[in-house]
Amino acid sequence: MCTTVSGTQRDGDDAALLRAHVAGDRDAFAELVRRHRDRLWAVALRTLGDREEAADAVQDALLSAYRGADRFRGDSAVTTWLHRIVVNACLDRARRRQARPTVPMPDTESATFVARAAGTPDLDTAMTVRAALAQLPTEQRVALVLLDMQGYSVAEIAQILGVAEGTVKSRAARGRARLALLLGHLRRDGGNLVAAPDVRSTNGTTAGTSTGGGGDA
Repeated sequence: MCTTVSGTQRDGDDAALLRAHVAGDRDAFAELVRRHRDRLWAVALRTLGDREEAADAVQDALLSAYRGADRFRGDSAVTTWLHRIVVNACLDRARRRQARPTVPMPDTESATFVARAAGTPDLDTAMTVRAALAQLPTEQRVALVLLDMQGYSVAEIAQILGVAEGTVKSRAARGRARLALLLGHLRRDGGNLVAAPDVRSTNGTTAGTSTGGGGDA
């Protein structure tokens, strides 16, 4: 027997919607997706840099979440759980793509987003920044996307990725350092280097200043 969610419940927290979905409400999961789809899509697109791959990853992740909602135990926020599933789907696709390398078509929307984040002035430079971001190891790229572009805290990212907070800081710092090397030839404002976005931890210090708890690339 299906249950329904009242308007009051619909405005409640994500966990209530997920419980309603498990109980049989046919609209609850759609409402949950509506709340979070923009950020889930943004993470997938910035991580994979390809619209079709990102769309497929999000679709796969949401299908997995839909089918596996009864296994959610509430040990993290529902949005963290959803992001973890999306990121894992992206990582799976990135690994498969590395095994079968292809040349994706330029994504000007993604490039423009990266340009704004890095403070770059034009689309040509934006494409260069996007290409540099794509050269990072996937784990470093994900850390930078979540931390700097999407604004998640180190603690939240650690939950999403299932790693220690120090590992998140280490990956972000390493990714930023690699971007700085890759983009060192770009100069603007009278010779200032166009570097990667400034990645900061939750206490406002640069991520590179603390790498405790994990040092993988």
